[in-house]
Amino acid sequence: RARSIFSRKRLNMRGKLEAGATVVKAGAASRALSGGGGGASFLEHMTKPSYVTTTPERARTPNSDADSHIVDPKGVEAARATLCSEDELILFADTFQILANPTRLQIVRALSQRELCVGDLAAAVGASPSAVSHHLRQLRQMRLVRHHREGKLTFYALDDEHVARLFELGLEHVREELE
Repeated sequence: RARSIFSRKRLNMRGKLEAGATVVKAGAASRALSGGGGGASFLEHMTKPSYVTTTPERARTPNSDADSHIVDPKGVEAARATLCSEDELILFADTFQILANPTRLQIVRALSQRELCVGDLAAAVGASPSAVSHHLRQLRQMRLVRHHREGKLTFYALDDEHVARLFELGLEHVREELE
């Protein structure tokens, strides 16, 4: 299986970030052997044995085979100049991974209309309050939703307008496909 290589700071044994290393995410077989998976937080996920470190020299080397097939060198240079950094790509992919769950998408949709408490969200999306709380925690860790307390109740809202726009653009794309 192919392996995904991510430039990340190394996590020490206490889960603290250390500078300088690259984290390599091994394939599904390695994750299954290490007991990975489930609803672990990002920090717990990154400290699982399915992640190993490698030297920066081995991470993301240019593909010389692909370079030999270049037709438009100026176009290639222009495209390379607009590429995102590894950190941006990882956070972007993590955002889509969190949103790749129908219940979380329903929660985002409900919160795009107004702020709601866990009980109201659970009733709106048809899930248990426990499940909604779990999803909200994951959305909050990715800074997609924010919360505030009023007495015993905690109210949730989308973190900013970007999250609502991201959802609306995705929904618009899907609706065009369904027409």
